[in-house]
Amino acid sequence: MLEKIFKLKENNTSVKTELIAGFTTFITMAYIIFVNPQMMSSAGMDQGASFVGTCLAAAIACILMGLYANWPIGLAPGMGLNAFFTYTVVGEMGYTWEIALGSVFIAGILFWIMSITPIRQWMLESIPMNLRIAMGSGVGLFIGFIGLKNGGIIVSNEATLISMGDLLKIETILSMLGFLLIAILAVRKVPGAILIGVMMVTVASIFSDLIQFEGLISYPPAFMPVFMKLDILGALDLAMISVIMSFLFVNLFDTAGTLLGVANQAKLVDESGNVSNLDKALKADSSSSAVGAFLGCAPVTSYVESSAGVEAGGRTGLTAVTVGFLFLIAIFFSPLASIIPAHATSGALIYVAILMLGGMEKLNWSDTSELLPALIIIVMIPLTFSIANGIALGFISYVVLKIGSGKVALISAGAWFLTLVFLSKFIFL
Repeated sequence: MLEKIFKLKENNTSVKTELIAGFTTFITMAYIIFVNPQMMSSAGMDQGASFVGTCLAAAIACILMGLYANWPIGLAPGMGLNAFFTYTVVGEMGYTWEIALGSVFIAGILFWIMSITPIRQWMLESIPMNLRIAMGSGVGLFIGFIGLKNGGIIVSNEATLISMGDLLKIETILSMLGFLLIAILAVRKVPGAILIGVMMVTVASIFSDLIQFEGLISYPPAFMPVFMKLDILGALDLAMISVIMSFLFVNLFDTAGTLLGVANQAKLVDESGNVSNLDKALKADSSSSAVGAFLGCAPVTSYVESSAGVEAGGRTGLTAVTVGFLFLIAIFFSPLASIIPAHATSGALIYVAILMLGGMEKLNWSDTSELLPALIIIVMIPLTFSIANGIALGFISYVVLKIGSGKVALISAGAWFLTLVFLSKFIFL
C-alpha cells in the first residue's frame, strides 16, 4: 500500500529511510509547538488551546502535503507570520485576535486561488527579486528583535528608546547561553539543535527555581477557546487590506523559496527544470493556511527545516506523513509546553533570525535603485515593529526611485498595484 501511494522504489527510498527522515524533520521543527503558543498567548489567545491548535494544524498540513503532493515537506504555523499576527495586527493596530484570524483565512483563500490560476506565476515574476529577498530578511530581523526583547538582552529606555538589559540577571544569562548552545550544536550539525537548546534552558530554569516542573504527559488542554473563532466579516475592512496583502505575499514568497530549495535538494527537478508536483505542493500549502485559521493559527507554511529530513534520505510524502503523526503525538505533551519560559525560546528566535538574514547575500548590490528599497524594507520592518509598514515603505520607495532615475519602464504591473494599495492605506486609513 505504501509503495502504491508514495512510489518508494521509483524514488529510490524505503519505508525505514522515510520514517527516519520524518523523525529528523520533526525534531528540527518541533520548537514551533513551544514558540507559537507563546506568541499566540501574547495576542490574548488561550495558550493551552493554541498549543493543541498548533499541533493539529501542523499535523493536517503535513499529512495533506504527503498524501496529495507526495513531497517530503513539513509544515507548521510560520515564524515571522505569527510575530506579525501578534505584535502588529493585534498589538499595534489594535484588532482582536479573532479578526486577525479572519484576515489569515482570507489571505489563505487568495493564496489558494493564486495557486490554481496563472496569477501565481504573474505575481512571482512581477515583484522585483530584491524586494522578495528583503521581505524574508526583514521578517528575520523582526523575529530577532523580539527574541532579544524576550530574553531581556535589550530593554526599553526613555532616553535612547532601547538599551542593553541587565546581563547578570539569571533569565538573561540563560537566554544568551541558550542561543550559544543552539549555535554550537547547529555548527556541529546536530539534528534538533533548536529543540535541544530550548529544552536545556528549560531544565536549567527548573533547577534555578524560575519555573515549576508539572510533568510531561497529560490529556490535551481544551481546544474550543480558539477553534472556529475567526471573524471573517470583521476582517473585511479597508484598513485590513495591507494586513491581508502582507500575510499573502510574505507567505507566497517564503513558500515558493522553500519548496524550490527543498525540491532541488530532494532531486524533484528534472533535466528540463520542471519540478515534480509543484502545483500540488503549492495547493497543499495554501489550503493549509486557510484550514489553520479555523484551528487558531497564523498562516501555516512549508518549513525550510525539511531539508534536514531530505538530507537524511527523505524523498516522498511518507516523510511528511510521519512528521504529521509525530505532531499528533506531541499533543499529549502539553504540560511540558506550558512551562517553557520566554527566555528559553528567545535563543531560538535569535538563531532563526540569523538564518533568515542569510538571504541578503543574494541581493543585487550593484543597482542602487534596486538595493535601497530592499534595505528600507529590511530596516523598517523591525524599527516600525510592523511587517506591513516596512513592506509598504519599501514598495513606495522602489517606485519613487525608479521614476526619479528614469527607469519607469522597469516598474512591473505588480509593483504598481501594491504601491497604490500601500499609498492608499497611508493616505486614507
